[in-house]
Amino acid sequence: MLAVYGKGGMGKSFFTTNLVSKLALLGNRVMQLGCDPKHDSCNALFGGVSLPTLGDVWRELKEAGREDQLRAEDVIFKTRVMEQATVYGCEIGGPEVGRGCGGRGITFGFDLLEKFGMSQWALDYIVMDFLGDVVCGGFATPLSRSLAEEVIILCGNDRQSLYAANNIASAARYFAQMGGRTRLIGLIVNRDDGSGVAERFAERINLPVLASIPLDRGVRELADACQLALTEPRFEVIFDRLARQIMTRSIPEVAMEDVHPLEYAEFLKVFGAIEPDLVPEGAGVEELMGGRQARTVPTFELGLMQQAVGDQPELDPATRRVVGRLLTDLGMYVTEANHDPKKGMTLTIDGNTTICFGNEDELESKLAILIALQRSGEPYRYVDLRRPASPLYR
Repeated sequence: MLAVYGKGGMGKSFFTTNLVSKLALLGNRVMQLGCDPKHDSCNALFGGVSLPTLGDVWRELKEAGREDQLRAEDVIFKTRVMEQATVYGCEIGGPEVGRGCGGRGITFGFDLLEKFGMSQWALDYIVMDFLGDVVCGGFATPLSRSLAEEVIILCGNDRQSLYAANNIASAARYFAQMGGRTRLIGLIVNRDDGSGVAERFAERINLPVLASIPLDRGVRELADACQLALTEPRFEVIFDRLARQIMTRSIPEVAMEDVHPLEYAEFLKVFGAIEPDLVPEGAGVEELMGGRQARTVPTFELGLMQQAVGDQPELDPATRRVVGRLLTDLGMYVTEANHDPKKGMTLTIDGNTTICFGNEDELESKLAILIALQRSGEPYRYVDLRRPASPLYR
């Protein structure tokens, strides 16, 4: 599994679609997995068709009380590339704008795909197209769960896309230090203007530049029209070379401990900038009021429990009590709570750790086990506490 990360708008979907197509044309079984709430990753792959998203289809079935009838063919589709090879596509999607957490949607989508047996599919490559200028834990799912074996970071020569690339490298290194198996394989410079800034950045953090895709108006118009760039000979050469390097594993491997994301001051030096060593003068309330008298504003306190659980009437009292104890006693933030028919109360912590509580019985013993795990420093992503006398974690 290969994840493509990068700042929004940098051309990840363009890059992913052409790479997936080239891998398929070279004889591989490949699926493109869109992991962005915009759900437009696979549009060009399917000739402009916007695929029904996993999230939308599941919600429609849930509203009808039929979510257990969701089938793989309802959310995973296939098409022919250049009338020569079959490729598969899926869009995880996300909540409606302003109505939910996109990261939680990604985590939920991966859980559903795993129920369909994703890890056992007879595919040579699953290429994931991920948003990379957010810090939400859900978008780091391939890194935190080691779902992605390799990560490519797409960037340009501009400061914002390289800032996102630096953050992605930091996240990847962090999870590698925590025992994760995902590794970065390099950068792709898209819409390369020849300035060399991305190359300087890559050298500083010790990652190779795998390919530079030139800025080309004609190819941009092809991408906007949901068409492949492989019809242009010089772009076909770029993607052919990269696809073959991935297939033959001939890209020089970089150990994750040798990747060195930059602190902000060092990052600025890539662009010849220096952050002044000073704190700006503060602005007081009187100045901000412009001489007017401030009105008394009613105050209220938002408790930690309300922040953690919010107004979620679907949570039963027992689950709310457990969520509250996890937050107040252990500092664990529950991002999702479900009741599994077999496992009972199942909680997701920070979008990447699953805890099977079963029920509220023996709560103190279960909390004690989690406290001991935290103090041990042992990394874990799954804990089964249904039988406190014989807990399981991995």
